Amino acid sequence: MKTETLVHPIPPFFGGKPRILILGSFPSVKSRESGFYYGHPKNRFWALIARLCGEETPISVEEKKALLERHGIALWDVISSCTLSGSADSSIKNAVTSDIAPMIEKYGIAAVFTNGKKAHELYVKRILESTGVRDVCLPSTSPANASYGFDRLIKEWSVIKKYFFLSEISKNE
Repeated sequence: MKTETLVHPIPPFFGGKPRILILGSFPSVKSRESGFYYGHPKNRFWALIARLCGEETPISVEEKKALLERHGIALWDVISSCTLSGSADSSIKNAVTSDIAPMIEKYGIAAVFTNGKKAHELYVKRILESTGVRDVCLPSTSPANASYGFDRLIKEWSVIKKYFFLSEISKNE
């Protein structure tokens, strides 16, 4: 697979009044093709979020956005551009990080979660100081993270549920 230098092609998603920000590293090949986050059919992100929210797994991009809005969840990636080969985080080089602090402030984000170790490492090293908001590192939902079965992911990711009530409060303001 050839190495490419890419600029992040998907805009951050901050629909509605988000209170939770989930940060990945950089979109996979399939996500770049679909034009939205977690586009690989074997990535467990959408099934996981739907289960935590007590809803059906969304299929279309519109359904995914609606699910996020209903539960106050924003999505973005820590990397705005990088050199990589395919989709593997391990191949990422020359990463330039996203300017996340203004969005956290603008939306009053209450909690930041990173989806996987690479996103967490870059957030801590290059973004945390500007945001002042510590992240919670969650295990990657990528199919490459085969050591985590779906039930184990649900258990680990359940921590985000305590922030759902903030989204309900925000909607009523």
